[in-house]
Amino acid sequence: MRDAAPQTIYLADYTPFGFDVDEVHLTFDLAPSATHVRARIRFSPNPDATDRTFFLHGENLTLLGAKIDGETVKPKVTPEGLTCDVPSIPFTWESHVQIDPAANTALEGLYQSGGMYCTQCEAEGFRKITYYPDRPDVMSTFTVRINGPHPVLLSNGNLVSSGDGWAEWHDPWRKPAYLFALVAGDLVAHRDSFTTMEGRTVDLALYVRPGDEGKCAFGMQALKDSMAWDENVYGRAYDLDVFNIVAVDDFNMGAMENKGLNIFNASAVLASPETSTDMNFERIEAIIAHEYFHNWTGNRITCRDWFQLCLKEGLTVFRDSQFTSDMRSASVKRIGDVIDLRARQFPEDQGPLAHPVRPESFQEINNFYTATVYEKGAEVIGMLRTLVGADAYKRALDMYFDRHDGQACTIEDWLQVFEDATGRDLGQFKRWYNQAGTPHLTVTETYKNATYTLTFTQNTPPSAATPDPQPLVIPVAVGLLDASGVEVMETQVLEVTDATQSFAFAGHSAKPTASILRNFSAPVVLEFDADHAALLAHDTDPFNRWESGRALALASLLATITKGSAPDNDYLQGIASILRDDSLDPAYRALMLGLPGQPELAAALHRRGDTPDPQAIFDAVRGMKEALAQTLKDDLPRLYARHQVTASYAPDAEQSGTRSLGNAALSLLTLLDNGDTAQTQYDAATNMTQQLAALANLIRAGRGDAALADFETQWQDDRLVMDKWFALQVSEAKPDDAADTAKALTRHRDFNWKNPNRFRATLGALAMHHAGFHAADGSGYALLADWLIKLDPVNPQTTARMCSAFQTWRRYDQIRQSLMAKELDRIASTPDLSRDTTEMITRIRNA
Repeated sequence: MRDAAPQTIYLADYTPFGFDVDEVHLTFDLAPSATHVRARIRFSPNPDATDRTFFLHGENLTLLGAKIDGETVKPKVTPEGLTCDVPSIPFTWESHVQIDPAANTALEGLYQSGGMYCTQCEAEGFRKITYYPDRPDVMSTFTVRINGPHPVLLSNGNLVSSGDGWAEWHDPWRKPAYLFALVAGDLVAHRDSFTTMEGRTVDLALYVRPGDEGKCAFGMQALKDSMAWDENVYGRAYDLDVFNIVAVDDFNMGAMENKGLNIFNASAVLASPETSTDMNFERIEAIIAHEYFHNWTGNRITCRDWFQLCLKEGLTVFRDSQFTSDMRSASVKRIGDVIDLRARQFPEDQGPLAHPVRPESFQEINNFYTATVYEKGAEVIGMLRTLVGADAYKRALDMYFDRHDGQACTIEDWLQVFEDATGRDLGQFKRWYNQAGTPHLTVTETYKNATYTLTFTQNTPPSAATPDPQPLVIPVAVGLLDASGVEVMETQVLEVTDATQSFAFAGHSAKPTASILRNFSAPVVLEFDADHAALLAHDTDPFNRWESGRALALASLLATITKGSAPDNDYLQGIASILRDDSLDPAYRALMLGLPGQPELAAALHRRGDTPDPQAIFDAVRGMKEALAQTLKDDLPRLYARHQVTASYAPDAEQSGTRSLGNAALSLLTLLDNGDTAQTQYDAATNMTQQLAALANLIRAGRGDAALADFETQWQDDRLVMDKWFALQVSEAKPDDAADTAKALTRHRDFNWKNPNRFRATLGALAMHHAGFHAADGSGYALLADWLIKLDPVNPQTTARMCSAFQTWRRYDQIRQSLMAKELDRIASTPDLSRDTTEMITRIRNA
């Protein structure tokens, strides 16, 4: 049956629930197709509410009975929930429902994964478990009894008691239903402990499938590092007797911060040198930190409603970025974050899916777990810290935790804390939360009478979400260098608040060179005719030095695409100089060798009024890599040899950086030796970082068939490594072959399209292959649409999120636009299309 037609929900319409939930008792009798859930919930009238309608959410539930204060009642049941007449005084509600975890392929609520029972309740999955006011501002304590023939029975909080075939858990901290979790199955625990700064011992366990025990040590250490860091930097100690993590194969997201029982996509927690790359290790470390940090920024203080999602996610992403910066390299982390922001969030801001960091309305909340909420939300936190300073930021956070512990809060609560802690008026700053779009910051310079003046003009393009954007508070970090590259003014943070605003710097005997937007101090598009060659050579700000190299590369590539120009020699020589500087961090130099992404080039062409040609973009990038290889041909053998790690593998910053530069050199060497060095590395590789990098280069050189067969034979029994095998073949395919490669892989015996990881590894890799997805014959569009139509009735969340591949469809030529419009219309006309996918397709198509 078709989902109910999407209905728009508005922030302005918020009203509190009519009842407080004093305590919740749940009993689960687990069975694959007929799990019984008995709920006993104590309600009392909410004195702050005016509407006392008793409505409990519930979807896909079979109601077997209901009672109020022990008396049987007959509630009115609809597909969305139930209503019932209730007393005007406190009362106890009891319900008995039956659910079918085995048939729950959407992976929301209680479902089965490889014989294991697990839950995913954010955002609105708890209503698929039992009838309940499934909204984040309804918080309560939970006591849970699980009955089932499984050796491991887990829920939130502390274990109260257990016996053969049962366990009872109690979570003393009030929480919303979206943080509820349950896991049951045949699992093995990797155990450890942590002593908090208060002297309490916390038992830690990472539960995995039998056979995965050897992939737990890194994740456990990352958890302990996160706990220590949150104490040292934010003063936040853990608050339960146990902290459990469970690795699950079938999971729509990376992980979930359920109170005391984090559930992780197996790819986000399992790691070993043989099966995981350096990037996997860093990602796992960051995700474990992120979910742990939610214990305070998300759990102890949660969201009043889902419009406030950025309150927990933006803040926690900022916190996990700080953690990674401290654990590894701050400059490398900052550059990586900006690359990701430009690749994922900027296109969102510039297209039909644009929305404010705090949206004003939504139809399906699952569609707002976006880069804007997460990554741009984190940038807003970073700007706030920059504006008030590190010390004031710390005071404000301490006040936030003290004032709002145990509450469901709003952005207004968050900003009020900063106003109270600092005395600043943040009324204009709040626009960052309320306006969609990426601001463009245009800068001009003048020099006269020993005074250097910078004039800033800000403009945010209007969108359907924000038709009349107003000026923002933009913190712009600026430094000045003299003609020899010596810094003559250390970094100052300018606050641009007007549509046009000037800042003068007196006392300069010669015109300085400006380094603007240091450390990417605001998420804007900067338009400034900077002396990028000088900044690439001399800038003391690591981000802006990298940014200048990026800007030179971007300008050169655009000239190649539009005019057929040769690669810019200033760029080539500047990069060569940096690559030869062994005093620089290898990871930083590896980033310097990177080129702007092909979607980024398409966006830049579109901003200039040009129509992007994906094949021409692909060819220009390939040509620039060949030019870099020729420029560095005498250096690459030494660079590659110098950056081979002979010590025992460690996923730390030092070794990871060394390998990253060695493999960056390998990618250029492959253009010179047709893959000979890559073959040698593949044959000798003792870790996945080296093996996978070599395999990628062999595929690029047209020599990948034998290595791909060998890799499959070696790793066919490891599901996470095979995800890499699927993804690499598509991502490294030639543009004309990408869709055919993906289609062939969908016929492979190990292609399980119902598993989100495998689906994303194959079809997601196609969507991210810019020239391949946008092949002129439309084969990429058609193949992805075929599979989205097939997946939607099984897993609407994954389907809807992957629809974003089409969000830039109006950027391209008329033929491609017509081909994409055809596929969008085909998806939209599919019978019984989910609410999730309907909303996404409608927003994209109607842009």
